Amino acid sequence: MNNRKDVTPQKTSNGVLKKFGIGLLGGVLGGFLTIGGTYYATDGFNFQNEPLVTENTTTSGDAKVSNVKVDVNSDITSAISKVQNAVVSVINLQTPAQSQWGSPFEPQQNNSTELAPASEGSGVIYKKDGKDAYIVTNNHVVEGQKGLEILLQDGTKVQAELVGTDAYTDLAVLKISSDKVKSVATFGDSDALKVGEPAIAIGSPLGSDYANSVTQGIVSSLNRMVQNTNESGQEISINAIQTDAAINPGNSGGPLVNVAGQVIGINSSKIASSANSGVSVEGMGFAIPSNDVTSIIAQLEENGSVARPALGISMLNMNEISSQQQEKILKVPSSVVNGVVVRYVESATPAEKAGLQQYDVITKVDGKDVSNSTELRAALYKKQIGDKMELTFYREGKEQTVTVELTLDQSALNQQQPQQ
Repeated sequence: MNNRKDVTPQKTSNGVLKKFGIGLLGGVLGGFLTIGGTYYATDGFNFQNEPLVTENTTTSGDAKVSNVKVDVNSDITSAISKVQNAVVSVINLQTPAQSQWGSPFEPQQNNSTELAPASEGSGVIYKKDGKDAYIVTNNHVVEGQKGLEILLQDGTKVQAELVGTDAYTDLAVLKISSDKVKSVATFGDSDALKVGEPAIAIGSPLGSDYANSVTQGIVSSLNRMVQNTNESGQEISINAIQTDAAINPGNSGGPLVNVAGQVIGINSSKIASSANSGVSVEGMGFAIPSNDVTSIIAQLEENGSVARPALGISMLNMNEISSQQQEKILKVPSSVVNGVVVRYVESATPAEKAGLQQYDVITKVDGKDVSNSTELRAALYKKQIGDKMELTFYREGKEQTVTVELTLDQSALNQQQPQQ
């Protein structure tokens, strides 16, 4: 039976979004492997030195055999050499599923306590601290795990401990013994990225049989808002780097690297087909920017989770409300076409204390326009508990501004639904 884990498509506004860890235990890889000649291209990267070409001609019978060796050193090969040894496969271990029938008439119970591989993804070692080394990967790669194994670049397998997870950004931190760790990766500055610059993806597409596979592309776009839900129904929201470097199931959690060999992102998802037409889509992968990653993993190392401030409102996008309701209930000027509608305000929350009311339409956070609840939530989650946030909103057709003191932890409202 095919026991695949995280290849279930999720609908987005742009298409069918897939997480791309790879399931194990069953299934036969079908298709054709095309073996062709060697092709040398210089567009997109620079040779550090001219390729060294050596030729040795020998005679075999009546035929002359010319053996040509090419030694190529480029920006790409240099970048890969700096980070490749820090890239690992992450194996999610779970209790094997029970077999439904042992014979045509008798059910068979599986009482085994042994864990078996359920899915695989990728990860990157980013820190070595005494006896421990730390790995960042995706939360969806380790979701549901009962145990974790790491396949290092040299083929060694080691046990891993889960340090912490954050479903919202789809990140997780693991810890292993540093004994076998010879290399750690360096993070780059994702805020300095330029559209069109080279991007290299490294990981384990289709699992560890293809560990440390490398694909090359470019940074296709920046600040792509990507939303998804995990298997537990929790929201994932990433302000992502878009790349056309080939990304496949199993690449989840692996690094996206620049030509300096720095990790600029953690690969997380891709659009596989159009939501509207079902047309297959190629070259639309998404990575969590490194600057976001470093902020989150620091909190996961320290606390095992991420503390986020709560506003205390239930939200609805203004464009989801009919024009008639906008006019009669919200009473906003006709010039206001986007914003976040307050459905209701939770009691004893920062929003209530600041004076927000039902049907207020929030249009700005700290002076910057927000069009929908995703953008408002993203701005909120960049704050720390104890920070202040200025909200601009319309009430009864009049624009107002209030300052909200973010004194409440989001976890305090987790049992109250809906809330933000």
